[in-house]
Amino acid sequence: MAFSLRSLRAYLKIAPEATSFVTRGFQIGNSATQKLLEHSASTFVLGYHTALDSDNNATLATHLEQIDLPFRGFAYEGAGMALALLDFFSPWNKRFLPFSLEEGNNHIYMLYVGWGWSMGRLPRKQIKITGRNAYDPLLRWLAYDGYGFHEGFFSWKKRLVEQRRPLTLPKGYAQRAFDQGLGRSLWFVSCGDVSAVASRINAFPQTRQPDLWSGIGLACTYAGGVTDEDLQKIQDLSTPFQAHLTQGSGFAIKARMRAGNLGEHTQRASYVICRASPDEVARRIDLATEDLPPDGLEPSFEVWRQRIQAALQTSVPAT
Repeated sequence: MAFSLRSLRAYLKIAPEATSFVTRGFQIGNSATQKLLEHSASTFVLGYHTALDSDNNATLATHLEQIDLPFRGFAYEGAGMALALLDFFSPWNKRFLPFSLEEGNNHIYMLYVGWGWSMGRLPRKQIKITGRNAYDPLLRWLAYDGYGFHEGFFSWKKRLVEQRRPLTLPKGYAQRAFDQGLGRSLWFVSCGDVSAVASRINAFPQTRQPDLWSGIGLACTYAGGVTDEDLQKIQDLSTPFQAHLTQGSGFAIKARMRAGNLGEHTQRASYVICRASPDEVARRIDLATEDLPPDGLEPSFEVWRQRIQAALQTSVPAT
């Protein structure tokens, strides 16, 4: 039976308690860290519901721009999920692509991650580029990252303890991108406990550990919640995968700088993990983006990541 738009929106709602660490059974750690990370997650839900309840993209952007700047990216991520769901149920009124290209373009990284959350709620497990759905050929891989985060957040025992990927996840590079998002989710599940993060990653097969550390680099830099000493400890514990950690951190810095919401904790992570100023990190990432080859045996997204890893290995005086 067909849904009316109103009943569809009601059906897709996420309960407020769904992001509670107690509800999810996450590790309970430092109270300030828990509060920060829970607020980040609840802001995602706020952005998600804002998009569900919006009638057009211009109105959506106006509402999202009212959200506190440090957390606004999480709201855009939630909006990306909602728009992907609405596009699925209302294919005659596509909204995700126009929003990512226009009103929400400064948050395009977070929007694609949010798109991936929809994979956890829908039968589709791929993001395909077609004539009708001209998704960004580079950033579309972030959707699988978002799927990995969704699974780690809502099914952490299955994905992080039992280490099972979804059977329906496409083969090939999608599985690596999934692990990058799974690593991000571990930062929340472990409440930013650096030792717990390292212990959990070390339990995975070594072939999966680099992408998990990349996700940790992104999460600790974008979401924050820890001290400089903790960041240095993360750097030390990530050996021999420090380049992957640094690349994830660089992604977070670039995403926040593009959106104009850098924040103090991201600046600190830039100096500790990337050993360079945010401006310098963003400059190197921009250079790494130039003249990327088309997808081959490895997608251009992975070539980009490898270039960033190499570019961020040479530290410069922080300015």
